[in-house]
Amino acid sequence: MQFIDLGAQRERISGKLDAAIAKVVREGKYILGPEVAEFEKRLAEYIGVEHVVACANGTDALLIPLMAKGIGPGDAVFCPSFTFAATAEVVALAGAEPVFVDVDPDTYNIDVKQLEAAIAAVRAEGRLKPKAIIPVDLFGLAADYTSLSAVAARENLFVIEDAAQSIGGKRDNAMCGAFGDVGATSFYPAKPLGCYGDGGAMFTNDAAFADLLRSVLFHGKGETQYDNVRIGLNSRLDTIQAAILIEKLAILEDEMEARQVIARRYANGLKDVVKVALMPEGSRSAWAQYAIETENRDGLKAHLQANGIPSVIYYVKPLHLQEAYAHYMRAPGGLPVSETLPKNILCLPMHPYLSNDDQDRIIGTIRGFHEKGA
Repeated sequence: MQFIDLGAQRERISGKLDAAIAKVVREGKYILGPEVAEFEKRLAEYIGVEHVVACANGTDALLIPLMAKGIGPGDAVFCPSFTFAATAEVVALAGAEPVFVDVDPDTYNIDVKQLEAAIAAVRAEGRLKPKAIIPVDLFGLAADYTSLSAVAARENLFVIEDAAQSIGGKRDNAMCGAFGDVGATSFYPAKPLGCYGDGGAMFTNDAAFADLLRSVLFHGKGETQYDNVRIGLNSRLDTIQAAILIEKLAILEDEMEARQVIARRYANGLKDVVKVALMPEGSRSAWAQYAIETENRDGLKAHLQANGIPSVIYYVKPLHLQEAYAHYMRAPGGLPVSETLPKNILCLPMHPYLSNDDQDRIIGTIRGFHEKGA
């Protein structure tokens, strides 16, 4: 049994993938070939934004907007602590400082009330200037952008949606990636929309800002690559990866529907023995991960492993407790949810090709473990 079965997806579209890759190799346009622009166009149509700017990876997709906006030393950027390091890493790389905020205990997304307290605390201290928020659509579920947008407008903060796990997800009929001033995502192979290497993209409705993003990702170019008008990066999406992503995007919506069915089966089969993932009304998660919570998490993980069932702990330690980030500012009142979750959370196999038989075995194994009083 696979935790994420990329092989089943590959088998489904292997002929199209082989042809797409062969075309790129045959034509030899390995950097910024026509497939890159074609993929950007198709993804923009799917997400419902004016501009998609592809780049080399999801971390750069978060860093480049900070660079384009001129966010750096003396600036504060607010982000959740219960997430992957890239969310805060890019803030430090830009020269700004991350300010860690706790997450909601049910959605695992940034706690908006504590975010407001953190903004007030930074302003009161006076050392840093609040500049931006990076909410994370954790495990594929959109953050509360209605509340976040109100806070951002009131406080004049730039919003970068970290949609690394949520492409294909929705909230109130808007697609993940379309929220905030700019969205950022990753095409790491295990993501709901993943390539066969590294890749990323940014989303915006602001044409001028899209041009800035394109400049930063290509060595700060102006009219040409030899006209450098700002400091930039080398962060282009490879043509081969774009060709692969075109084929994967074509089946993404079908895969999203399959993920919803699997998530409902997990919830119905497990809700009386563990805490299952929440699905707020009006939302569709991309289900990058399916998380449950249980007090005897380590015992359950060992039991699943003994029965040949893989599971993963996301994340073993929140960012504010990591050595690299422990010296940065935290929201007032501490981050109790972010510190408790790593003791209880466990992610189960989740992908569009998970069979009913395998899922029934997972559910039955978990139920058996708890019904024995373990």
